[in-house]
Amino acid sequence: MEAKATARTVRVSPRKARLVIDLVRGKNVAEATAILRLIPNRPGVAIEKVLRSATANAVNNHDLDKNLLYIKEAYVNEGPILKTRLYYRNKGIGYRVSRRTSHITIVLGERQ
Repeated sequence: MEAKATARTVRVSPRKARLVIDLVRGKNVAEATAILRLIPNRPGVAIEKVLRSATANAVNNHDLDKNLLYIKEAYVNEGPILKTRLYYRNKGIGYRVSRRTSHITIVLGERQ
């Protein structure tokens, strides 16, 4: 049995979020939560929130044991890019400032 949680259009760069999610993939939930609480990166907060949601889904909806849960799959996909304002350069040239977003997905499984 699997439990899944997804956060869409999170305002963190997918490249930076992938660095954080690589640290917790395959770990059990308690160890992953401890890692995400101590990590100084901003995507750690969003990933921890998705992990808590997936844990709650597993315990409440699928009746899985919280102590046996581990992160079976964890991935970050690129979300829509917000093109906000112009960044003016010399010779009258303007560049668009892009704000990147991410879709964070965590799938939990139960160890036997």
